[in-house]
Order: sequence, then C-alpha cells, then structure tokens
Amino acid sequence: MERRASAPGHLAGGRARTPVAPSPNKSAPNESALDRVTWLKAEFFDRDPRRVARALLGKLLLRRIPSGFLAGRIVETEAYLGDDDAAAHAAAGHTPRNSVLFGPPGYAYVYFIYGAHYCLNVSCLPEGKAGSVLFRALEPIAGIEQMAKARGIVLPKEAGLRKISSLKNISSGPGRMSEALGITRERDNGKSLVSARSDLRIADDGYRVRRITVTPRIGIVKSADHPLRYFIAENAFVSGRIAAP
Repeated sequence: MERRASAPGHLAGGRARTPVAPSPNKSAPNESALDRVTWLKAEFFDRDPRRVARALLGKLLLRRIPSGFLAGRIVETEAYLGDDDAAAHAAAGHTPRNSVLFGPPGYAYVYFIYGAHYCLNVSCLPEGKAGSVLFRALEPIAGIEQMAKARGIVLPKEAGLRKISSLKNISSGPGRMSEALGITRERDNGKSLVSARSDLRIADDGYRVRRITVTPRIGIVKSADHPLRYFIAENAFVSGRIAAP
C-alpha cells in the first residue's frame, strides 16, 4: 500500500519539535513562521565535508520568494573532498569555473549537468582549501504548490490525496530539487547561504535525525566506491537506490 505524505515537521526517520508552518501545502510560509529556526552560519561549513554532509541531514533549505518561503528538508547529501578526490570538480585545480569550491565556506556552487539540470553544492573548509557537499534530495515542506508548478507537476487539490510518489517527483534528486527552488548557475552560483540578505539559506528547526545510512556516491564513475553519500534512513524522498552496500 502506498504511503501518504506525513505531517509537516514529522517525517520518516526523524522528528521535529515543531512544524515549520501549519499549512505548507496551501502556500509558502511568511517570515514569522520561521521565527524559531536557527540560521546556519559560516562556521557550520568550515570543516570536513563528510561532517557537514551528515550534519546537514534534517536541516531546511529555504528560498525566499515575494509571498514568503519555499522550504524542503534535506534528506540526502554527498561529500566531495577537494583536489584529492577524483570525482570532485576541484580535482582539476583552481579555475574560474570552480573558484567557489575554494572558499570561503558556506557559498553556493552551482553547475549544469547533462545539458538539462542544475546541481547545488555548498563550499566547505577554510578559504583556499577545496571541499563541498552536494544536495541530492529534499522532502518538500512548505510552498509545495509553488514548487510543483516550477516542476510542471499537477498535484491533487486536497492535501490528503497527495501520495508520496507525486510529492517525490518535486524534489527527489539534485536536478529536481534545483528546479523546484528555481536554482540556476546564473542566479545562485557564488551566493552566500549564510547571509541574512541571501534569498537562499539553510536553517535548523529542531528536527532530529534518528538514523543515517552511508553508501558510495551514485551517478559518478571516478572514485565511485568511496562511502560519501549520506541519507536519512527509511525516508521516502531519498533519490536513487537506498540500500546500504
């Protein structure tokens, strides 16, 4: 039997003290709905990408829009370790294209892949040392209608009829989630994810992850056996294969 979408702020594999917004399926929350969150600062990202990738699970990725915010809970990430990681863009050395990866920490690195999709990463480690985390999947939390529209998805009008399968199409996968939040290289590459002036930020709303699964990264050829993919165990919005190696 197909699972229905869980209540906002209470998702598979973890728990939150309070939901971000009482009615996220109807509209984007306004700023007052985020009064109790803690916005992540640069210090959070100034460390090993493997630690950042794990710590980001359960946090909220938010895009400010004129009517409020779009929000998704981070459920899957991958760590990239810099110039000594053959799969990392930084392996080619410091170039104008990948300069964001070399710091400072907490900035968006966006690239275009397969001629069709944008992927969002965040820079880690002190300035001058490359490292990053790729955001692979979100569970849509707020502004779901707007995100679905951005993806060209028509959802049932009644929230209770929305199945996991239809919601998963919104933001499960790096390309899908970027499209849902309107993330592009032109708009967001080099943007601070920790500035109060930024329209793309990450927050902690008290959600606590119960179990994390670690597997090799997916969708790559080089260094494909490194266990650097992290996701919330049993979360229905994780992309790709979910079995541990």
